[in-house]
Amino acid sequence: MNATTIAQNSITTTRRDLLVGGGVALAAAALPRVALAATKSTANEQGNLIMSYITTKDGTEIFYKDWGPKDAQAIVFHHGWPLSADDWDNQMMFFLGQGFRVIAHDRRGHGRSTQTDTGNEMDTYAADVAELAEKLDLKNAIHVGHSTGGGEVVHYVARSKPGRVSKAVIIGAVPPIMVKSENNPGGLPIEVFDGFRAALIANRAQFFRDVPAGPFYGFNRAGAEVSEGVIQNWWRQGMMGGAKAHYDCIKAFSETDFTEDLKKIELPVLVMHGDDDQIVPYADSAPLSAKLLKKGTLKTYPGLPHGMCTTHPDVINADLLAFFKGSS
Repeated sequence: MNATTIAQNSITTTRRDLLVGGGVALAAAALPRVALAATKSTANEQGNLIMSYITTKDGTEIFYKDWGPKDAQAIVFHHGWPLSADDWDNQMMFFLGQGFRVIAHDRRGHGRSTQTDTGNEMDTYAADVAELAEKLDLKNAIHVGHSTGGGEVVHYVARSKPGRVSKAVIIGAVPPIMVKSENNPGGLPIEVFDGFRAALIANRAQFFRDVPAGPFYGFNRAGAEVSEGVIQNWWRQGMMGGAKAHYDCIKAFSETDFTEDLKKIELPVLVMHGDDDQIVPYADSAPLSAKLLKKGTLKTYPGLPHGMCTTHPDVINADLLAFFKGSS
């Protein structure tokens, strides 16, 4: 089966909605139209909107969570490939408890957002974030991105309207650029990403099991404390998204050059990276990004994996909190 056939097949796949607090995925196609419309927004007992969607200019529905006081400092979390806003559950709960307003969205084609067959590249990802920020009227927000989400943060912040963003954090992030070239000799060969695409087409369900069970969380390292729940949660999130969007996003996260974006950013950016990251190799990412940023701070975590926000949340959350509350 070639990529064109995969694209045509995946376009017909409908978006799934996740019931609030239930963790039970329902196929949207199986719901009556009126029931689907009712999921567009959900409020808690105080009447605050906690789950909702925006519709972008091209008609894509972007799912987001918005918890906490609307007049509090806002933190916007951007997830990695091929996951969803749920990957930030620990951080969302922690910073909600610290009095922040916490927001996380499912990138187009991922999670509960529309399974798009077009627009699965960084320019559109950043434009979607801009529309979300406009819809929520976010001012001086802090944007935090992991992996592909780190690239999304950099691409968005470099283009954001004045006053929208105050600080940013990129964690295990793909900038400046992942793929190997004459200008980036330390990058990963294109064959690595071709392998990702081939594995996704051949058996996406198995591929999405192998990644978290192995390199993503460092569970393939000797002595690692393996969590079956974490592996299954990664698989669950991945399989909620669309195959075509996930396929396209491999090019977006591996071949987008964020060099000029990094140079443009004037505000403080914390660059966090584990030096045992097997997904986004440390030497060709974090130190280079920190050097390109005008106000970049590099924080390296010896021995920690790509998914360190999940494996070591207490360490990561404490450092994030210190950065958020710091004067710079």
